[in-house]
Amino acid sequence: MSSVTTARALPARRPLGIPVRRAARFTGAVLTRTAAIAALAVIWEVFPRLGVVDAVFLPPLSEVLSAWWDLLVSGELWSHTAASLGRSAAGFGLAVLIAVPLGLLIGWYTPVANLLNPLLEVFRNTAALAILPVFVLILGLGETSKVAIILYGCTWPILLNTVSGVRTVDPLLIKSARSLGLGPVRLFQKVVLPAAVPTIFTGIRLAGAASILILIAAEMVGAKAGLGYLINYAQYNFAVADMYAGIITISAIGLVVNQLLIATERRFSTWRTN
Repeated sequence: MSSVTTARALPARRPLGIPVRRAARFTGAVLTRTAAIAALAVIWEVFPRLGVVDAVFLPPLSEVLSAWWDLLVSGELWSHTAASLGRSAAGFGLAVLIAVPLGLLIGWYTPVANLLNPLLEVFRNTAALAILPVFVLILGLGETSKVAIILYGCTWPILLNTVSGVRTVDPLLIKSARSLGLGPVRLFQKVVLPAAVPTIFTGIRLAGAASILILIAAEMVGAKAGLGYLINYAQYNFAVADMYAGIITISAIGLVVNQLLIATERRFSTWRTN
């Protein structure tokens, strides 16, 4: 009897196989996600050395990484990256501050939508790079034109997704909230806005990627610093490895920005469900 009592009193030991299986699953997930990138890196390194592609126009990855390191050590890469990030952040931040409130107004208030929809339909189909010369003519070749073109290009994905997020809220949620006595302001604050958060952040993530892509094209016109200028300058001077180093840097920045926006979205989504 005492042995049975002692056995019951002892805490159950966690099987050692569970942490091992979790570690194996985590390792497998990491390998799966990085397999394609690793394969691309191997192909990039091997094909130029085997002569499958011309190494003059596509140097091996090791040479590109060496050029990237030289640019980093010299400080040149950081100065160009800082210039690009400053412009991109300014235009992107202004787009969020303008497009989100405007999208909420258009999506929630029908008179505002009726007033602005014709104008939005005209400009939403005009590509940012197509009117880049207009920005340059009006605002010059300085920082203002570059920030303005980023603001223009980032506004539309945020604005359109915000409008869509407000308009596609489940009508049953709205009816239920109204039946509970919520007024228009509380209804919008407690039901519509939280339900629209995922769609709004989809637009913000699209705008984050667009802010970098548009900036690179804008920096190729009249800029004296920035990753777009670095790529353009390297191309004209046939510094091919430096050119690819700039492209890799842009890809890395885009990946980091996207992950930061995903983390921010999860934070707001957690707030929405509380």
